[in-house]
Amino acid sequence: MEVDVEHAPRVVVLAGGLSHEREVSLRSGRRVAEALRDAGCLVEVRDVDAELVPALRSAPPDVVWPLLHGATGEDGAVRDVLDLLGLPFVGATAAACRMAWDKPVASSVARAAGLRTPDSVALPHGTFRELGAQGVLAAIVERLGLPLVVKPARGGSALGVSVVREAAALPRAMVDCFAYGDVALVERFVEGVEVAVSVIDLGDGPRALPAVEIVAVDGVYDYDARYTAGATEFFCPARLTAASAATAAQVAVRAHTAFGLRHVSRTDLIVDRDGTPWFLEVNVAPGMTETSLLPQSVEAAGEDAGRLYRSLVEAASAAAAPAEPSAPSGV
Repeated sequence: MEVDVEHAPRVVVLAGGLSHEREVSLRSGRRVAEALRDAGCLVEVRDVDAELVPALRSAPPDVVWPLLHGATGEDGAVRDVLDLLGLPFVGATAAACRMAWDKPVASSVARAAGLRTPDSVALPHGTFRELGAQGVLAAIVERLGLPLVVKPARGGSALGVSVVREAAALPRAMVDCFAYGDVALVERFVEGVEVAVSVIDLGDGPRALPAVEIVAVDGVYDYDARYTAGATEFFCPARLTAASAATAAQVAVRAHTAFGLRHVSRTDLIVDRDGTPWFLEVNVAPGMTETSLLPQSVEAAGEDAGRLYRSLVEAASAAAAPAEPSAPSGV
């Protein structure tokens, strides 16, 4: 598309950062930048480093799109800085990010909103060490049963996540988890269909895109399964009954609203054999790579990715624009 330079939105896409998910973020950034350029935007991709703030100050873009995964992009800190600079951005506010980023907190928010969540316990590494691993792990198995899922309380892309089907495997899973964070979330494993439901809000209210069903070839949707072509089968729309698909969509929209999210999010669910969706987590910076879930939903919905992404940029810009002064009464 030929770009109308005078009227084209100027967008800075933030990609990279220093988290374990840097490479995924770079891939997401490249894909979104390409789509926005195809839709007539002027796009610059920038990393998060000491040159970023001076660059944003010297040449403020119309909108920033943070596509940073992991702590750098999802804990709200970068968005706080963008607010300090007075720059509109696509996606959740810093406060909403902080709620979604911390999985135990997110589970509490989801339960308060009436969503079903697996029973779980959050264990800081220090508590785990001081109380003695053997006794704590025995209590977990006795209370929650098996199988279990062990995951870092903060983090993404399934890094440090293990499915534990035998008690003997739990200590190793805890060690692997603590390699990625100081707090482990141990939750009851829910058998069912794993789906991801993306939500888009262009200013007229959130709407769910078609759910993506995830079937990992080796049975676990881990980091390699997420970002290695052919390691996972995806079905979009998901192979759910119409009623289950509608309920999953409602849950994702409810999560988007309960967390106070904006523009775009993705909710990960397990739909059990009774058709009940269980909330696992909500993502404020969904992956946008060639194997990511949100782009698949966009395609299944019959949307043009470039036009949709440009609409998200325009929604972020419009929401930040000062309101028109009202006319004096009697005029």
